[in-house]
Amino acid sequence: MAECRHALAVGLDVSGSVDQVEYRQQLDGLAYALTRPDVMAVLSPLGGRQTEIMVYEWAAQQDIRVLTDWRTITSAHDLTHIADHLRATARTLSSPETALGEALDYGLAALSTRRCDRLTLDLSADGPSNEGPRPRDIYKRYPYVDATVNGLAVVSPENGAVRNGDLLAYFRAEVLNGPNAFVEQAQGYDGYARAMQRKLLREMRALEVAARQ
Repeated sequence: MAECRHALAVGLDVSGSVDQVEYRQQLDGLAYALTRPDVMAVLSPLGGRQTEIMVYEWAAQQDIRVLTDWRTITSAHDLTHIADHLRATARTLSSPETALGEALDYGLAALSTRRCDRLTLDLSADGPSNEGPRPRDIYKRYPYVDATVNGLAVVSPENGAVRNGDLLAYFRAEVLNGPNAFVEQAQGYDGYARAMQRKLLREMRALEVAARQ
């Protein structure tokens, strides 16, 4: 069995602030990013060492749903399969609350089951947590999980620079984890696909650099 070089869990915000159009833009945007040639290239096996990916959505504490369970990426076909599944996924009812701490907890628990050199959790959100534990407090439950947690903040032009800046600062203070952790910014859900593409490329290229050191 080939060794796993990287496990990547992706958590998508589907709380009440995300309407039906934005929900579709988010899932289709991730599907778009996963099937860009440059992203496919960096997620492909490297020296026989593979990447594993899972995708889940979250809202309130009881609303976490796995969209794609762990899948080993052996070829472009695997990424196309995930993308097709995301495009075909319909929204289910979810609560209006935003339990970002629980979303973080779920992602770290999922990563703790993988036996890979690197563990990464991507969390998207368009606002701070307003239910459940603080994200920062979740890390106390997983002192043994050496995972990088990155963010994708969906900001809106009508929110203004101050509120958008507050969301980026919130991610940095409460969510990010790891020496090279970062938050990518999407200008509304219209910009989600391109932001996710940039994010995946940045993550995977950083892993390639680390592997060569």
